[in-house]
Amino acid sequence: MLSVSQIISIIIFVLMFALIASNKVKRHTAALVAAALIILVVFFGIMRDPGGLWDFLNIKQLGHTQFWMPGDNAVESLGFNWQTIVFIGTMMITVGCLETAGLFRWMCLYTARLAGCRAMPILISFMVLSGFLSMFIGSITVMLFLSTVTIELGRLLKFNPVSVIIAEIFASNVGGSATLIGNPPNIIIGTSFGFNSSDFITNTGVIAWVGMLLAIVYFYFVFRKPLKQDIKPEEMMKSCPLPSSAIVNPRLFKLAVAVFILIIVLLVTHAYTGLSVATIGVISAVLSLAFAGRNANKIIKNIDWRTLLFFVGLFICVGGLEVSGVLTKIAGLIGDISSGNIGIAVAIILWISTFLSALVDNIPFAAAMVPVIGSLAATGSISLPAMTWSLSLGTNIGGNGTPIGASANVVGIAIAEKEGHHIGWGHYIKYAIPPTILVIGLCQLLLFWRYV
Repeated sequence: MLSVSQIISIIIFVLMFALIASNKVKRHTAALVAAALIILVVFFGIMRDPGGLWDFLNIKQLGHTQFWMPGDNAVESLGFNWQTIVFIGTMMITVGCLETAGLFRWMCLYTARLAGCRAMPILISFMVLSGFLSMFIGSITVMLFLSTVTIELGRLLKFNPVSVIIAEIFASNVGGSATLIGNPPNIIIGTSFGFNSSDFITNTGVIAWVGMLLAIVYFYFVFRKPLKQDIKPEEMMKSCPLPSSAIVNPRLFKLAVAVFILIIVLLVTHAYTGLSVATIGVISAVLSLAFAGRNANKIIKNIDWRTLLFFVGLFICVGGLEVSGVLTKIAGLIGDISSGNIGIAVAIILWISTFLSALVDNIPFAAAMVPVIGSLAATGSISLPAMTWSLSLGTNIGGNGTPIGASANVVGIAIAEKEGHHIGWGHYIKYAIPPTILVIGLCQLLLFWRYV
């Protein structure tokens, strides 16, 4: 039987999910209202445990040296996930600097010219670029500039950009599953369990890029006819903008490149340097603001505070489910079904994550599942790493299934709509669901091969 606090926590969380999926209420508004209800009704009302809320928020961890410099110890974000909040907030500043410098647009134009400014090579090369960049910066940012440049190139080179944008969205979600900081679900998962960048790259990274190769083959055969161009190769190169057109301030551009390389190096080596991802985010933000000069105020003003507030509300809602014991019951249910069999547990987590992440935003689902697999692992019968990689791959790649499954989908489709290219649900699903099933099926085979 469920207690009153558990029933209320579930109702509030489901209502938040429904409001986010409806797109009628801003997701940060839905999360904050739900968080307020969890605090007032569950923590203060039913459970009468204000101290439990304070313990969950765990603000004091921000003052601990281990939060910022854990050394050889794994950083586990106990209670409220401050590692995720600090890292995402500071990376918004860094990405703002890189955008201002024109680095991302330069990459797109340079890649397009390497591809001979032909539609099919652009599709393949932009998928690789989308996947690679999404390993290190948010897929939302990747789709913001990549879809914009794709539409511009489609207009100049006479091809329909919709096919390329769908492929880019798919690649960004697959690439984002490859690293700790690629997509918000991975940041939540990694910082909750203390996994570092090397752990993700050597596990989800290998599997994700094998899946990427399969996705590239799929989109090549599906879109090779729609992307046929009736324009001569020499005319294509003349129509394609030069990469140098993206560089407005050469000095800022060089500094932005240096910061970008430094971030990648620090993130890849943070298991050896002893720096947490929150510390790396702060370092990159400070350098970015210092190099931005007069643009610093503009970058700070453009920080997406709504996304940060969404995470705050989300973590409090998940905290209500955790403290009331709902997530422990879910873990017990999965444990009973799998009977301690790691293969069954991996399959359940992978496919449930895929299915639900296609229907609702994958961020709250990942946040809710973290304590579940943590509880399963605590019994000692099922491997935590195997469940972690299954959850990561399922939530990130499964988000490709529908236009609302992941933030990258929403952004890419919205930009296309703004420029007059409508991407309906039917059209998107027709091309996105088959590769999602194919790649997730491949992921399951590889997960079984490595961990079962």
